[in-house]
Order: sequence, then structure tokens, then C-alpha cells
Amino acid sequence: MAYEPGAIDATLAAAVGDEPLLIAELRIAFLESVRRGLHGLECAVDEAEWKGAAWRLRGLAASFGAVRLMAIATEAAACEVQDPALMLRLRRAVEEL
Repeated sequence: MAYEPGAIDATLAAAVGDEPLLIAELRIAFLESVRRGLHGLECAVDEAEWKGAAWRLRGLAASFGAVRLMAIATEAAACEVQDPALMLRLRRAVEEL
């Protein structure tokens, strides 16, 4: 599964119109939120924290059309806390944004 090129920007443009500076600012805010979401997963110490962080990241990704990140975050909610392979996939997905 891959990202559709420009899906996040298209989602933002649909929300705010043709305002390149605003789209850029919102994209930066989105990426910062995604990094905080990833950090929440990295810091989770129990199943409740892990699942909560995974669902928050999933919701954020879904809101912005980041389909691959959404799918991996959904998978994370069903995985063990700090699953190394899953964490690697999440980090890669965030880097690709």
C-alpha cells in the first residue's frame, strides 16, 4: 500500500481552498502532530496507553488522507506494545509523509 501523491495536500486544499501558505502551515502542523503521535507510541508502557496512542494516530492519519499510516496505526492497535517490526514500519511511514 502506498500514498497517493498529494493526498494530504488535496485534503487540505479541499478544506481551506487555494491558499498555498495556509496549506503549507497546516501540513507542518499535521506532521508535528504525527510525530507527537508516534512519540506517544514510543513512550507507551502498557496496553491501554499503546492502544490509545495507536487510535489517536489512526484518527489523525484518516483525517488527512494518509492511508498507509492509517492502516499501520490500525494494525498497531491490535499488536503487542512496542512491537519492533511494527515500530519500524510506523517510523518509515512517518518519514514518507
